[in-house]
Amino acid sequence: MATISLCMIVKNEEDTIARCLASVQNIVDEIIIVDTGSSDNTIEIVSEFTPNVYHFQWIDDFAAARNFSFSKAAMDYILWMDADDVLSEENGLKLLLLKNSLGASIDSVMMKYILARDEYGKPNFSVKRNRLVRRERDFKWKGFVHEYLEVGGNIIDSDIEIEHHSITETTTDRNLKIYEKHYAEGEHFSPRDLYYFANELYDHGFYKRARRFYLRFLRTGQGWVEDNINACGKVSDCCHFLGEHVKSLDWAFRSFHYDAPRADHCCRIGYYFMQKKQWDRSIYWYKTATSLDLPKEMQGFINYACWTWLPHLQLCVCYSNIGEYELAYEHNELARKYRPTDPQIMHNKEYLETVQPSLKQGVTTSEVTP
Repeated sequence: MATISLCMIVKNEEDTIARCLASVQNIVDEIIIVDTGSSDNTIEIVSEFTPNVYHFQWIDDFAAARNFSFSKAAMDYILWMDADDVLSEENGLKLLLLKNSLGASIDSVMMKYILARDEYGKPNFSVKRNRLVRRERDFKWKGFVHEYLEVGGNIIDSDIEIEHHSITETTTDRNLKIYEKHYAEGEHFSPRDLYYFANELYDHGFYKRARRFYLRFLRTGQGWVEDNINACGKVSDCCHFLGEHVKSLDWAFRSFHYDAPRADHCCRIGYYFMQKKQWDRSIYWYKTATSLDLPKEMQGFINYACWTWLPHLQLCVCYSNIGEYELAYEHNELARKYRPTDPQIMHNKEYLETVQPSLKQGVTTSEVTP
């Protein structure tokens, strides 16, 4: 059986750290905690789980702190988590099974990171991460913000899921300030730094500047394909928010240079034509979104709404506007399979049944499979 070190960096995590550690303490063989300057009860709480608590002077560099935490590990494999991450009982059992079967030939294990769930318990957003790595390979973290673990060799994709469960969902400017500091000091920004700096600017509503850095990132020609695709989508959104709608459409199409159409970009294009009341064109792109299968090998950020219920809801609106009430009702029912009590979907159902009463005896959710 392989052994596992859990390595974490923390700061002022008293509200979440015990929940995280309790979810994994019976699976890992040691817990390494690196504190970067807590002023609350974090250290006291983690000391109840492990004696391996270290202090690291914060230097505005997440990769440096994570690499320090990895240097303290002694087991075969290293698992990393954040304080507001949780491993469910089901996924804990999966990790135990994996632990029992891990051989020295495995260098890294990817796990799905569920960033949020909707009110029905279904994922809203997710991304895949290299979560478990072989210690002797000495893989390093890169990037002072939005750091990533640079891995290679034999990487396997598991079905284990780690969930993000933040107590408070407040947006801070911590990461943006770190980027601004490094940029003002003239530090070299890698393509990935440019991309994530643009993301921070975007998240804070600085759309013109965000667009400029997305374009700088894309011009390097060195970005990861998923980041290239997402950058096109973000530029499209920036243009939309800035009122440059034709440019927004152009950038949604630009994503097709990097891979086959993705559902979220098809939805962007469909929305453009919907705003212009060009219903046939809008229908084409939303129907295209519904026809796509989520690529199993996709490792980037996934917006599940665009791959499930959202295009059906928009098709309901489009078909209703051209008087195709049966098709509108059918797609609304498809959306309702994913969101059975959604107020907008229920409103559409009642409206369409009023406009065309025969629909009440027609399609039902039990007869439609998305």
